[in-house]
Amino acid sequence: MSIATILGAALLLFLDPAPAPAPVKLNLNEFEQGIIDRTNAERAQHGLPALAIDHDLQEQARGQAAWMTNNHTLQHTSAAVGENIAMGQNSVEEAVTAWMNSSGHRANILNPSYQRIGAAAYTAPDGSVFWCEQFLR
Repeated sequence: MSIATILGAALLLFLDPAPAPAPVKLNLNEFEQGIIDRTNAERAQHGLPALAIDHDLQEQARGQAAWMTNNHTLQHTSAAVGENIAMGQNSVEEAVTAWMNSSGHRANILNPSYQRIGAAAYTAPDGSVFWCEQFLR
């Protein structure tokens, strides 16, 4: 095998890397997708880019919403994320509107350094809905 053949093979490997793995598809329910869509609509109205759905944040938001629902309590996570939580709103529109009417929650939604989001909502046996959205850079 000649040096030219070896260098050519090495160059081919360098120029033609293996394809990147396909992104993991998340199955979002209508509430999760609705929270993300409404949050991104609010960001768009303020000239901010849409947040990308992050698999780990999505699972974490689901876990926090489930925990709040099971314990029937409103409590922030201890994870190092931006987080909006709410209880009692009956629709995505009500939840996002409530967050936008609260300065701290609004600041999370409109934070220009956030790039990723995860969101969830669960209904307790008594009909109370617990909402959670989480953000990361």
